[in-house]
Amino acid sequence: MSPAGRRRPRPTEFDGLEGDERSEARERALLLLYEAASKGISPAETIDAQVVRPDELTRELVLGVAEHRDRIDAEIAAHAKGWTLARMPLIDVTVMRIAAFELLGRPDVPVAVVLDEAVELAKRFSTDDSGRFVNGVLSALVPVLRRPAPPAEPHGSADG
Repeated sequence: MSPAGRRRPRPTEFDGLEGDERSEARERALLLLYEAASKGISPAETIDAQVVRPDELTRELVLGVAEHRDRIDAEIAAHAKGWTLARMPLIDVTVMRIAAFELLGRPDVPVAVVLDEAVELAKRFSTDDSGRFVNGVLSALVPVLRRPAPPAEPHGSADG
């Protein structure tokens, strides 16, 4: 344990990064995507405007959200019962976009990690109710965006 009594995060099996590093990358991605949306510029332009180049995972998350944004937004809108994207706080939408991209494009990241991280970001940066709201919408997206891989075909048939 660390001096503060917290366990030192271990590298995860899915990418070799420590949990804190992945959390920080998600937070940086959230801030970059929020900035892009607020300024009406592309996420790539926001990355290019940074004095210090964002790390690889942050760039992957930002550019992945940008690439799949139409599908992600359509799924969020379809599963946010009684809400439109325009009615939701922009920070909540941005948190859900990042998580939806991870569900869609990062099958190596466990679903529980994606949901937990999104809820924590929503609680930290948005309203008191945002964590529950984000969790509810993302939980509904899991079966749509994170489909299990099809079973492998047998190498030979029983027919011979």
